[in-house]
Amino acid sequence: MKILCVAGTRPEAIKMAPVIKALQKNAMFEVRVLATAQHRHLLDQVFNIFEIKYDYDLDVMTPNQTLPELTAKLMTGIDAVLENFKPDMVVAQGDTTTVFTAALAAFYRQIPFAHVEAGLRSNDLYSPFPEEGNRILAGHLSTLHFAPTAMAKENLLREGISDEKIIVTGNTVIDALLQTAALDVDPGFTIPENARLVLVTSHRRENFGEPLINICNALRTLINKYEDICVVFPVHPNPHVRDTVYGILSENERIKLVNPLGYEQFVAAMKRSYLILSDSGGVQEEAPALGKPVLVLRQETERMAALAVGATKLAGTDEQNIVNEVSRLLDDKKAWDSMVVSSSPYGDGHASDIIVSALVEFFKNRISD
Repeated sequence: MKILCVAGTRPEAIKMAPVIKALQKNAMFEVRVLATAQHRHLLDQVFNIFEIKYDYDLDVMTPNQTLPELTAKLMTGIDAVLENFKPDMVVAQGDTTTVFTAALAAFYRQIPFAHVEAGLRSNDLYSPFPEEGNRILAGHLSTLHFAPTAMAKENLLREGISDEKIIVTGNTVIDALLQTAALDVDPGFTIPENARLVLVTSHRRENFGEPLINICNALRTLINKYEDICVVFPVHPNPHVRDTVYGILSENERIKLVNPLGYEQFVAAMKRSYLILSDSGGVQEEAPALGKPVLVLRQETERMAALAVGATKLAGTDEQNIVNEVSRLLDDKKAWDSMVVSSSPYGDGHASDIIVSALVEFFKNRISD
């Protein structure tokens, strides 16, 4: 059976890498990899780490392109690959424009589409934007839904997806994380040995402008309030992020503004951290598995499993609320301990094996029919 695996961004590459490797080990499948390169350098970096070579490269990344422009390029590029390879199944992960367009292109050619990390919902169509719309649209074009949690499955059932099409797998990010966390990697920065590291990431569109200004001002307040903390902030290259962050935070020696870290370095940074502030969905999944509390720099989240067990907490983007929530964790060890969970709500690192088994079963049933 011919399987086309599609990835366009670093998070997709991280979460698809274990699936691709597991599929390649199974003699039932001929696997080809399509990189749309929605994030060029960051995507290549992850594939190099996991020793994955792509067979097709759309190289769609250009500065300041609009979502319609990106979608149009992706649609024509992916369709050309489908025409060339004629896969029996397309597999993609998540909620990017790459994923939605891959699902739509497969639908147009009546090729089954398998959605990895299916069923996440914030229940606000415009937050995160455009991810919430992408994941809903891709979901309703999917043949198989690989839900990371029981909560995600319930979301799909409420939307009328048939139970037999949904498989709860855990999240493949834990597969990748546990493999990477076992390595001894230098994070690429140095801080005093006894300092408590506050690791920060913020890159989502909805946080551009005033929300990001509030986040930066909160960090400036915190660094002045606590002499034993250091902030490390890998800054996304988008000018909306970079200009704001450097404009507010570049002059304090205990705030280290660094270029985006490689995946291995970022995992090492999470391991070293005391707590994490982030608007990233992936971080909300990864950090609990490493025993690190996460304050989510958003008003809502689709990663409800981590929220439900108390491993993450919504801090929003109000300056004073961020200061209050971080101060609570820095001042109160019991509050910090309460956010450290004994096991990840996103599985045990075997999600990829479950996905491959489900695909084997799917094709066996098709052949027998």
